[in-house]
Amino acid sequence: MSDDRSVYFDYAATTPVDPRVLEAMTPYFTELFGNANSLYSTGRQAFNALEDARARVAEAIGAAQPREIIFTSGGTESDNAAIIGITRAVSPGGGHVIVSAFEHHAILEPAHILEKSGYDVTYLKPRSDGVVHVEDLEAALREDTVLVSVMHGNNELGTIQPIAELSAAAHKVGALMHTDAAQTLGKIPFDVADLGVDAASFSSHKIYGPKGVGVLYLKRGVRFHPQINGGGQEFKRRSGTQNVVGAIGFAKALDLMLEDQEQERVRLTNLRDKFEQGVMDTLENTEVSAKSDNRLPNIAHMLIKGVEGESMLLQLDAKGIAVSTGSACSSGSLEPSHVLLSIGCPQELAHGSLRASFGRFTTEADVDYFLEVFPPIVNRLRAMSPVYEKMFGSSAS
Repeated sequence: MSDDRSVYFDYAATTPVDPRVLEAMTPYFTELFGNANSLYSTGRQAFNALEDARARVAEAIGAAQPREIIFTSGGTESDNAAIIGITRAVSPGGGHVIVSAFEHHAILEPAHILEKSGYDVTYLKPRSDGVVHVEDLEAALREDTVLVSVMHGNNELGTIQPIAELSAAAHKVGALMHTDAAQTLGKIPFDVADLGVDAASFSSHKIYGPKGVGVLYLKRGVRFHPQINGGGQEFKRRSGTQNVVGAIGFAKALDLMLEDQEQERVRLTNLRDKFEQGVMDTLENTEVSAKSDNRLPNIAHMLIKGVEGESMLLQLDAKGIAVSTGSACSSGSLEPSHVLLSIGCPQELAHGSLRASFGRFTTEADVDYFLEVFPPIVNRLRAMSPVYEKMFGSSAS
């Protein structure tokens, strides 16, 4: 096969905008450009479109009413707003917060901010299977626990967390439950009522919508301190002129995801399994990280022992293949993944991680191409690696 081929295996980092989403958005860039807060006709048109998008998102995630949907600038803002906005509103004088240790930095950094301002934060470790177990949460909960935040699907390992059970445990002590569902929305069933969450975060660009728009679900009655103040838009919970075109794109993208959710789940699971088995069949000393029975269909995370992840990434890029060594937000760092360290993976193995994530436009031929070019790359790198020789007694042939 030609090296000119372009294969994108990083859908967990971002997705292309689906042409149908762009088509739905286009009129609101030019013809229907009004400010949704204006009273004249173009403003009312924008307002009606915004509220239609809000209602569709609310229905899609099982929210009780559209007012529980707050449009934001993305998943990071939604996470920050949930962690800081809920905690400071519910318990302004301090208290206890629990977040899982393998959360996205959009959760971990706000947790650090709370620590610096007097709150007590527990970073709850998942087990080696990449799952936060209910018994471990129950042991960490306290009478003064204000908020628990555990992501629905881990963005590196793909492991799905038992959010309904975790929510029930949190509620027993009077704590609220938040989940970052950026990786799971549209890929597997998600219903805020079934999961029992009080807040949830979502991101448009993970589901073939535009970048720069997200959603924060806030259950009715949850106290919240706004993090962006001004004109009082979004029910006084997030000020600023609304991104109407972004909201329309988000709603359309979510509609499309739900239309073929089950069909795509099966297709992507087959691609993921073929990818993982193909790597293990052609390369010794490789394994799937945290191979839980309950994983996202589109994420394959593997340990390629004795090889630096960055070296694999660059050589694959030269072959036209885009993969990741972990979260895109940390890809500029040479530090091993905090996700892998949190499940007890040794540093020397964590440096050799590879995440491939698949999506709407991934084909079986893409996986075949990867499995053709990847083994020679790894064998070359291992042959040059004193680390591999030290770990396994001889260089790769």
